[in-house]
Amino acid sequence: MALIMPLRGFTPEIGKDCFLAENATVVGDVVMGDECSVWFNTVLRGDVNSIRIGNRVNIQDGSVLHTLYKKSTIEIGNDVSIGHNVTIHGAHIHDYALIGMGAVVMDDAEVGEGALVAAGAVVLSKTKIGPNEMWAGAPAKFVKMMEPEKSRELNQKIAHNYLFYSKWYTDPDNVHEE
Repeated sequence: MALIMPLRGFTPEIGKDCFLAENATVVGDVVMGDECSVWFNTVLRGDVNSIRIGNRVNIQDGSVLHTLYKKSTIEIGNDVSIGHNVTIHGAHIHDYALIGMGAVVMDDAEVGEGALVAAGAVVLSKTKIGPNEMWAGAPAKFVKMMEPEKSRELNQKIAHNYLFYSKWYTDPDNVHEE
């Protein structure tokens, strides 16, 4: 069972039908929507400020979400995919965004609806990524616009896939492939 730790008078709130891997850690002021998945070795540390997560968000293995004391918060919309080994520190991620593996998104950065942050990108503090934009590099820079329908379709598919994968862990009789 995941480590879910109350701290400073805050107890994490986990929505319905969520999967938290056995060694995931969720601490303090964290509120998570429904049908989310928090994968192995992931840490959601709401000890110094709040973390708010929408519905159908997947936070993949080894990711760390944290904030600055009394300065930054994390807000993540619906149907967001956060790749393996991502660090999000006090940023706002809008609906249908995709944060690629190993990316870093710093305090007060904003990732727009349907935007894609490429694997390994470093999004500096206060950077504003617009809707359906792709950014890459270190520091991250604008690469191109993405078609809104394709972006949304891709990100909803990934979110759906992770919901499907999580059922393998929560329903031992579910061994089916999609």
